[in-house]
Amino acid sequence: MRVFTVPTKEEVSSTNQGIFDNLKAGLGFVPNLYATIGKSNFALDSYLKFQNAKSSLSGKEREAINLVVSQFNHCVYCLSAHTAIGKMKGFSDQEIMEIRKGIDNFNPKLKSLTRLIKSVMETKGKPDAKLVENFFDAGYTEENLIDAIVIVGDKIISNYIHGITQIPVDFPVAEEI
Repeated sequence: MRVFTVPTKEEVSSTNQGIFDNLKAGLGFVPNLYATIGKSNFALDSYLKFQNAKSSLSGKEREAINLVVSQFNHCVYCLSAHTAIGKMKGFSDQEIMEIRKGIDNFNPKLKSLTRLIKSVMETKGKPDAKLVENFFDAGYTEENLIDAIVIVGDKIISNYIHGITQIPVDFPVAEEI
């Protein structure tokens, strides 16, 4: 089985070296997943633009989606990263675990989002119609639905890259459930 390594700044293209500098300045480090994406001369820039695009959903809603998708895909790297980011967005440890377990009831609107996203993952994009209606009944819009699915796509990319590369997790490792 191939062992993937995390490239250093010197091992990536000059374009990606500039991105590494920006990531280090903004985050204090270059996360291993981003560094690994940097093996491609083009993917890192494209991925970061995609991931950082504007959204009609709040930061907490985005993190809830990231947690649901990453839990479904059993991506320890993304669960660890989004547990840390989720806390920065205001979720408690208990709320994060409830989202991951699919038992979150602390916010009815958010619950309609997390249940829909879980169904999207389980049905490969063909969720239960009742969950779609619950999402809209909770106050979300069609714009929110499209933005939510875009976030699902973003997270599947990073989940799959880690699933194949198994690069080291450089965030506090999320508790298994």
